[in-house]
Amino acid sequence: MNFFKKRSSVAGQGDATLVMLSLGGNRQAYGEIVSRYQTLLCSLAYSSTGDFRHSEDIAQEAFVEGWRKLDTLHDPEKLRSWLCGILRFKVSRHYRKTAKETQHQDILLTTEQDIADEAALDQTAISEQQQTLLWQVLDQMEPLYREPMILFYREEQSVQRVAEELELSEDAVKQRISRGRKLLKEAMSVFVEDALKHSKPGAAFTVAVMTMISGISPPAKAAVLGGSALKTGSLFKFASLAALLASVSGLIGSWFSLKASLAQSRTKRERHLVKKSVTLFFVFAALYIAGMAGLKALCYVSPHHAVTLSLLSQTVVAALVISYVVLVKKMFSAMKDLRALERITQPEAFIASAHQAGAKQREYISAFRLLGVPFCHFQFGMPEHTDTPAYGWIAAGTHARGLLFAWGGVAVAPVSVGIISFGLITIGGVGVGVIGTGTVAFGVLAFGASAIGYQAFASLSAVGWQSAISGGFSMAREAALGAVAIATHANNEIAADIARLSEFQWLSTWVFMAIALLVIVPAIWHARAVTQRMKAD
Repeated sequence: MNFFKKRSSVAGQGDATLVMLSLGGNRQAYGEIVSRYQTLLCSLAYSSTGDFRHSEDIAQEAFVEGWRKLDTLHDPEKLRSWLCGILRFKVSRHYRKTAKETQHQDILLTTEQDIADEAALDQTAISEQQQTLLWQVLDQMEPLYREPMILFYREEQSVQRVAEELELSEDAVKQRISRGRKLLKEAMSVFVEDALKHSKPGAAFTVAVMTMISGISPPAKAAVLGGSALKTGSLFKFASLAALLASVSGLIGSWFSLKASLAQSRTKRERHLVKKSVTLFFVFAALYIAGMAGLKALCYVSPHHAVTLSLLSQTVVAALVISYVVLVKKMFSAMKDLRALERITQPEAFIASAHQAGAKQREYISAFRLLGVPFCHFQFGMPEHTDTPAYGWIAAGTHARGLLFAWGGVAVAPVSVGIISFGLITIGGVGVGVIGTGTVAFGVLAFGASAIGYQAFASLSAVGWQSAISGGFSMAREAALGAVAIATHANNEIAADIARLSEFQWLSTWVFMAIALLVIVPAIWHARAVTQRMKAD
């Protein structure tokens, strides 16, 4: 059929891509969805109803309903669970409609029953007599064991496939199937297994669904999405890439910063303070990620509370910013106080010349000056009360101020990298700039795990005056693209145009490379320099 000829172009695509293609009016993509999940839905329906014909009818209704309401699916990656939810609602409604009827009657099988008509049926069909007998056996089992059993024999006896479909571990599936087999009557086990194998829905089921939706208009968003469906689908790939890059570069940078701080430490209490401070940064970051993920999950459960939950997500962002600012201030203050105390209580730890106050090993100031300012000023020792901020065209230290570039705890420069950074182009735990990037980024153009700006692009939440793009929460005055999008134009062609999605996809590649380069390289260099310069004589 024409459907199967065209289907090859979408076969093998991920769920998110198929959803976006379907939203663009591509019926072949939706046909692939039907083909992919028909066995699962039919099996779950049969497990609840005990009737092959009714179970397939209910599953077809679920797929048709899915086509009509596909634009209400907030996260395309959750397609399977969403379809199962529709199916279970259909099953529930089926029971309500037939509540006054007897669902499963114990029919005595007699030799007088006429089976002449059965021979005319398709070879793969199961007779009504067999269906009744089959269900009498399966109905004795709890759904907990019945659903994996039915899927197991309909999915070529693949434990892996059943585990994926029901979102269980393979061990759990094996245990439930094993228990299910024991519950089957010994005399009926072979019959039941063979009957289930031959009851699996085939290509005819898919064709039937496609025929049913042929006269139904595409989902509501298809008319406005059109050719931007694939573009919007790439948003979810961007979210994964951004999260991965931020995690990898941040973890690598933090690891080398930890090594540098430990090399600066001279006593057990100083090392303990360093480890405690780094741990707190990671704890706050983990709480932030967990909070954002939890709120996003709640949006899928209660979509009518999306606006409230989106606003609440920004309190989580604000909490992270405040915690980072307070922690940085207290951490450096505590380090200075502790160093002063340790010099008094443990003077033997500071005998080496590298650890004397004002030792030249603790910093490097280049002889070359431009307009009276050192070209380079780098600090390598643990912060002390006598220290002043590193200052130069290129500066690095606990507090660094650069006329070109600054790297450190608190960095201020046209291009700055730090836990807290300010400048034209910034990268940091909290970055504030014209182009701001970081865990939380503020800027005219902002990139980050969370981003706030005129145009904001983020993996977890984006708030933009003009536009916002995010794999999680997206809020903007004009245009928003995301799993949870709130704006005048949300998740449509107009929003994609306003947000300049295609330009952003090109720009994001270079931004990601710059983040990795400017975070990781200075951290590695600083750690090595500190280790070499702080070695005791």
